[in-house]
Amino acid sequence: MEVRNQFSRHYDLDWIKVLVMFIVFLYHCSMFFNSFDWHIKNNKINHTYIEFFSLLVGNWIMPIFFVISGIATYHALKRRNAQSFMKESFLRLGIPLLLGIFLLSPPQVYIERITNNHFKGSFLQFFPHYFDGLYLEIGGNGNFAFFGHHLWYLLMLLLFSVITLPLFLKTRKNVSGKEFNILHYLLIPIPLTVAALTVNSIVNLASWGIIFYFLLYILGFYFFSRESLREFVRKIGFLAGVLGIVCTASYIFWVMFYGFPMNVSISWAIFMIIRVLLVWNLLFFILFLGDKYLNISGRALKYTSEASMPFYILHQPIIILLGFFIYNLGWLVPVKLFFLVATAFLIIMSLYHFLIRRVNFLRVLFGLKEMKKETLSQQTMEISK
Repeated sequence: MEVRNQFSRHYDLDWIKVLVMFIVFLYHCSMFFNSFDWHIKNNKINHTYIEFFSLLVGNWIMPIFFVISGIATYHALKRRNAQSFMKESFLRLGIPLLLGIFLLSPPQVYIERITNNHFKGSFLQFFPHYFDGLYLEIGGNGNFAFFGHHLWYLLMLLLFSVITLPLFLKTRKNVSGKEFNILHYLLIPIPLTVAALTVNSIVNLASWGIIFYFLLYILGFYFFSRESLREFVRKIGFLAGVLGIVCTASYIFWVMFYGFPMNVSISWAIFMIIRVLLVWNLLFFILFLGDKYLNISGRALKYTSEASMPFYILHQPIIILLGFFIYNLGWLVPVKLFFLVATAFLIIMSLYHFLIRRVNFLRVLFGLKEMKKETLSQQTMEISK
């Protein structure tokens, strides 16, 4: 096992991405059982431990992806020019997005429609109707999921990359040397809070608005990519963890006992501020834990880091498909939960390990770089033994 030195890649960010991707998988498994709107629901809803888990992780899992994406953009632009950066972005994000829109989303919409009695017939009969209207929300009338359903993150990241590229190219040299200090930690949540209180309903995805995610992506580029932030995280990380846990506990208590505030009011504003502070402090706490425990590399990281994109692309369609086969069965919720998590994980990883990673055409479709023929041949020999 290799330990990171001062000048090498920050492996902790790769580990965080992998681990949070797995949490996203568990979160979407939990959505099958909890009381929140989703594409398909179990015949029995769990309002206790499963719903608790959904509330525990639902606020921060997508924000941390946009922060890490901003950091990755900063380091990518240190090595690439604009043309190279955009070419890779369209290959790594655009092609998987198209795969999601035209191949992976139609079965998900179909299952949602037939389980909610909005359509009767086979998938082949439904497919021409997939292009009827835009799918804008769960339970809506349109079918065409132009954002790839769960792959909306790829669409947002692609748009953010295009919008910010001219500014990032002009200012990238002035980022790394600047110090991150306590004023940044205290003041930066202010624009995030303003966005949450004013424009959070504009293209709201996974409970946060597009402007909120856009700000986090920019913050990732300009602030979280600074080397000085790591020193700051080591000092503030434990305190941020305490504050994040307090905010998380307050949020969960509020939702489970009083529900989500629906109308704009003072209590709604306090609720949104708690959510922003929850996200902000848990970001620092997660970076603190990563810096302390995950700055290591090895074969496991190399394998799981590459697998994370295909895993992300496949996880929701597989969960929904399996959910369709079990949602009306009389199994106990814990049995269904174990079956869903274990079977979905096994199917996804089998598809990746035995198929996607070994075929260059599939690698490109799932956002991976093409592999040299010699390496592919070696993998084929290993699997045949």
